[in-house]
Order: sequence, then C-alpha cells, then structure tokens
Amino acid sequence: MTDTPPDRLSVSPGSDHYEPEHLERGIGIRFNGVERHNVEEYCVSEGWIKVAAGKARDRNGNPMTIKLKGVVEPFYES
Repeated sequence: MTDTPPDRLSVSPGSDHYEPEHLERGIGIRFNGVERHNVEEYCVSEGWIKVAAGKARDRNGNPMTIKLKGVVEPFYES
C-alpha cells in the first residue's frame, strides 16, 4: 500500500468508495486547515467533505449529511 491516501473515500459500507483496508490503517482529514473527526466521505480532487447533520436520520436510519466545500488534506494517522 502507498503512503498516499485515496482521492475519494467513504466510511459507509454501501458506498462504491468504501475501502476497508485504508480505513483500518487510520485516515485523518484536515479541512481548511482544521483537523476533523466526523467526516463520512471526502473527495480531494473536487474539494468537498460530507459530515453528519446533527442527529438527523433518513428513512433508512443512516445519518443525514451535508457537503462542505474547501481544501481537503487526507493523511494516514501514525
């Protein structure tokens, strides 16, 4: 495995961008210079993250998310 995190990654097993081998290694996200711990999905090339919108849930019980745009810097936690 490389030392560069993937361009797009999701923590939801139902997503096409779910890759457990990267999640087991531990990925941190810096968004606009601030380290975030509540990121559900991110995309570096498009410059956005998805985070849970409070405690709201959709009809399937999944957390409702909002998309925030900015500078995304993923890194592997040591």
